[in-house]
Amino acid sequence: MDGPKPMTMKKKKNMNRLGGSGTGLSLQAFANAKSTSNHYNPALIKKKKEFYKNAKYVNKYKKSLKQQNQGKNSLPSAQRTIEDENEDINGSRANNMNNKKKKNGSQSLRQVYEKQWEEKEKARMEREAAMQVKKEQREKAEAQRKVERKEMFKKTRHGQPVMKYRIQHLLQSIQGSSSASS
Repeated sequence: MDGPKPMTMKKKKNMNRLGGSGTGLSLQAFANAKSTSNHYNPALIKKKKEFYKNAKYVNKYKKSLKQQNQGKNSLPSAQRTIEDENEDINGSRANNMNNKKKKNGSQSLRQVYEKQWEEKEKARMEREAAMQVKKEQREKAEAQRKVERKEMFKKTRHGQPVMKYRIQHLLQSIQGSSSASS
C-alpha cells in the first residue's frame, strides 16, 4: 500500500503545478512554462546600433575640430604674431607657397596611388595567368582521361573487354611506380 501513494502524490503535485486538474493549463502556468530568457528585442538592438553610430560620428567631429585647432595653434603665440605680420606684408607669397605644398602633396599622393594601382594590376594579371595555366592543364588532363576511359571500355564483337588497352594501362602504371620509387 505504500508504493501507489507517493505516485499519486507526484501526479497531484504535477497537475497543480501545471494549473489545476482537468481544465488544462491556466494562462499564467502556460506563460511561465513557455517563457524564455533569450533577451532578443529588435527595438533595443536598433536603438543601441543608432547610439553607437551617433557616438562614432560625434568622435569623428571632435577629432576633426581638434586637428583644425592644432593646425592653427601649432606655433607659439610670439611666432604666430610675427608670421601674421609677414603674411600681411607678403600675403600673396605665403599663399603661393602653401598652394605649392598642397600641389606637391597631392602629386605625391597621386604617384603613390598610381604605384599601388599598378602593383595591384600586376598581381591580378599574374593570378589570371596562373589560373589560365591551371585551367589548360585541367582540360588537357580531362581530355587524356576521356581517351583512356574510352579505350578501357572498348569491347569485342562478343561483348568481352579488349585486353590490349587494359594491359597497356597496367604496364604504364607499373613503370610509373618503379620509376618513382627508384
